[in-house]
Amino acid sequence: MTDILSDRLKIWKNWLAHEKKVSPHTLNAYDRDVSDFLDFLGPHLGKTPTFKDLETLRAADFRAFLASRQRDGLSATSLNRVLSSVRSFFRKQEKDGVLHNPYIKIVRSPKKPKTLPRPVSPQAAKLLLNSSRHSPGTGQRWLQDRDTAVLSLLYGCGLRINEALSLNYQDRPHGDILRILGKGNKERLVPVLPAVRKAIEIYLKECPFRFQEDGPLFFGKQGKRLNARTIQHRVQELRRRLGLPETATPHALRHSFATHLLKNGGDLRTIQELLGHASLSSTQVYTDLEIDTLLKVYERTHPKSSGT
Repeated sequence: MTDILSDRLKIWKNWLAHEKKVSPHTLNAYDRDVSDFLDFLGPHLGKTPTFKDLETLRAADFRAFLASRQRDGLSATSLNRVLSSVRSFFRKQEKDGVLHNPYIKIVRSPKKPKTLPRPVSPQAAKLLLNSSRHSPGTGQRWLQDRDTAVLSLLYGCGLRINEALSLNYQDRPHGDILRILGKGNKERLVPVLPAVRKAIEIYLKECPFRFQEDGPLFFGKQGKRLNARTIQHRVQELRRRLGLPETATPHALRHSFATHLLKNGGDLRTIQELLGHASLSSTQVYTDLEIDTLLKVYERTHPKSSGT
């Protein structure tokens, strides 16, 4: 490796660490990916790559590198990270005005395989909520009431966990409607079931901290706004105790909200509005999920599915 290329790598890594403030794990991954890229260029170009060589690379060269990493067994998700790492290095060089390569920008990210949501069954959802209310583990009763209220919002209203935990006291349900500020500061109204409203009222009555209109609705043990990790840990404890699959997560309750509505005749457009999806295509995955489930039931039960 030439001295200037080595220097530019150090500058890039310092920029990631101190200006972009990426985590040590991300920094190591990016460093490893770019090192792999430079190692690939040697045999690919037939010589030790120089910093100047990076400017002459074409889209086909970048694609050849991705293809070699794919042959090494990397998944589409990992390949996307690899491309992101290399782009980051080139972006820094362009930002500093020392190198310009337009071809890295036109290389398409590898297409990730389509994954379907993993909802829990209605029985499992109810079991999680009931166990959250009655099972020990939090040490204080009000914490159980709090967790039950949060999980009720996820399953009963289809909220994202961050949407629920971002609610202030003034945002609490008034009547049958809850106003939510979702992704992209897009506001939506969701109906609140009596059971959800009751769970929140019980928590409000038992919570030991003083509420302020512009303060958090949900508190942690120390009187600060509750964080998502606490709820994730709580659900993890509950699912282990109940023997539920690893896919039973707080976000799965949101998926379950949509899936169970669809199973019971819910309109796709209405579900889109309730979930706060920007486009209908995001909501249509629940239709795909239903079809996938039906096909599995068909293959398992239909007398002709075995080819007889």
